[in-house]
Amino acid sequence: MLRIKKLDIFVLKSFLLLFAGTFFICLFIFMMQFLWRYVDELVGKGLEMNVLAQFFFLSALTLIPLSLPLAILLAALMTFGNFGERYELLSMKAAGIPLLRIMRPVVLFCLFLGVLSFFFQNVVGPKAQKELWTLLVSMKQKSPEVDIPEGVFYSDIEGYNIYVKHKDRKTGMLKDVLIYNFSDGFENAHIIWAEEGKLELTADKKHLFLHLYNGEQFENLRSQSVISRNVPYRRETFKEKHTLIAFDTNFEMVDGNFLNQRSDIKNMREISLAIDSLSMYADSVGRSLYKEAMDRTYKEPPLTARDSTRLAEQKITHINTDSIFNSLTAAQKYKTLNSTRSRVASLASEWSLKSFTTQDVDGRIRGHRSDWHKKITLSLACIIFFFIGAPLGAIIRKGGLGMPVVISVLIFVLYYIIDSGATRVAKSGEMNIVLGTWMSTVVLAPLGGFLTYKSNKDSVVFNIDVYAAFFRKVFGIRVSRHIFKKEVIIQTPDYAEDISKLEKVSAECADYAATHKLLGPPNYYRIFTNNTPDDAIAGISRQIEELVEELSNSTDTVLLNMMNNYPFLSVKAHKSLFDNRWLNMLCGVVVPAGLLLWLNIWRYRVRLDKDLKVIIKTNKDIQERIRQKLL
Repeated sequence: MLRIKKLDIFVLKSFLLLFAGTFFICLFIFMMQFLWRYVDELVGKGLEMNVLAQFFFLSALTLIPLSLPLAILLAALMTFGNFGERYELLSMKAAGIPLLRIMRPVVLFCLFLGVLSFFFQNVVGPKAQKELWTLLVSMKQKSPEVDIPEGVFYSDIEGYNIYVKHKDRKTGMLKDVLIYNFSDGFENAHIIWAEEGKLELTADKKHLFLHLYNGEQFENLRSQSVISRNVPYRRETFKEKHTLIAFDTNFEMVDGNFLNQRSDIKNMREISLAIDSLSMYADSVGRSLYKEAMDRTYKEPPLTARDSTRLAEQKITHINTDSIFNSLTAAQKYKTLNSTRSRVASLASEWSLKSFTTQDVDGRIRGHRSDWHKKITLSLACIIFFFIGAPLGAIIRKGGLGMPVVISVLIFVLYYIIDSGATRVAKSGEMNIVLGTWMSTVVLAPLGGFLTYKSNKDSVVFNIDVYAAFFRKVFGIRVSRHIFKKEVIIQTPDYAEDISKLEKVSAECADYAATHKLLGPPNYYRIFTNNTPDDAIAGISRQIEELVEELSNSTDTVLLNMMNNYPFLSVKAHKSLFDNRWLNMLCGVVVPAGLLLWLNIWRYRVRLDKDLKVIIKTNKDIQERIRQKLL
């Protein structure tokens, strides 16, 4: 029986508080991105507030399934990052509670969110998507508000071009107005110029009422006879003129039945039925095209009786067209080739045109199948993103809106690139539609499992120091010593004994350098066959570390600074690459790689010779310092 404990309530409450904030932030970001795509077509049309509210509400409903995974990822990262940063996660683990047990209440909640996301995509989403696209088409078809700019011809009113030199913003009067009326055709254009004018919208919002003052009107009086060359015209001068222009600005919803072929406005059952219908239609079209092609292929002109008799007498079972072609004259060959080329081009053009039907149907089938699987993959993304975000937060142990936001955005961008790219390739027919739609899940699910496993085992997979030490080892980069004066010294060094130890270490360093001749090239065979450890260098390194540990209790700052000159010795890098002899021999056999490794080991030997000289000099300086100041 599932028992709810205070720990579950604490973890779930911490997650819910962050999830509520991140969800609305993600939803707002996606809504703004969606609005930005259509802002140019919607601005300046005088849409009422209820229409805009309906637009934002429907877009929010359709974007909920996309916002949930990112919100879960960000909230999980921040929640478990806060636990790690405040050492709450460490306390829970110290009490014997494994990470998976800590995550259990949030896992159950994310499972519920996944089911809720599937419900939205399969029930609410299709209806909201259809109403949203219908509303968008209606908003696009609505006529824009009349806002005639200065010094530019305004052509948004159908059949008219209006030019205004100056506008009085306070009174609404237009100065120096020029109007081209093409409603009766371009050849029967009406041209009106007025010194002043004013434009108003009628009460029914279906006409523009134009008031013009002190102007002239010019129009052609073209005769109905086509052969007439003289075109009379009429010129009129007026003090005041009023005219109506048809301009309907009322918002009307269009019929959304034209969207029925879209796959994103259908639930899974409707998509399955549509796929069956499209498949049957594609099969029927394919069979008819195949039958037509076969009929055309095997429809050959019959042989005459004379030709049949002659072929039978000569016992000819097949005709060699190459020999017939070679027997033709040059003119006949040219005519035959031209005829064949034209025929092939005609057939290719005909079948290319016919293939558009099958390609369109196949594309629609792939789109329906992709949307069917997308409803499942988006729901699973809610769970997968939690198993990525929660372990990452437990590993990096950083809360707040800094590092978690950066990591969340990078992971979601990776998911979006994989998902959109693979889905687009699959819909084009170049990839299996199931594989393309599930590609993001196939890539990110193992990542979530790997991170969950590593965080449950307290892995240092994101410990920067581990990677820094690895690359320092690969490239031979060493850290420097940093010895500082201690505030509290429990035991002072025995300087007399330390002097003798320093003498001993210096003698061993000098003896090793003289015996091994480190500056010369090493023996290639011995490097890749001798895997015994170098006990001499290991002993020198151990003695130096003991001396540094003892002398660091000194109060002499100069002495402490001298010990910073001691290098960290590499006890294995100058001998061989691996402890396994056969692995070393395998590297030596591969000549290009073995040669590079041999040169790298020679570099380490030269560095060791330099380190030994630095140790001897540092020992000598420390001995002199002890004798001068401390004895």
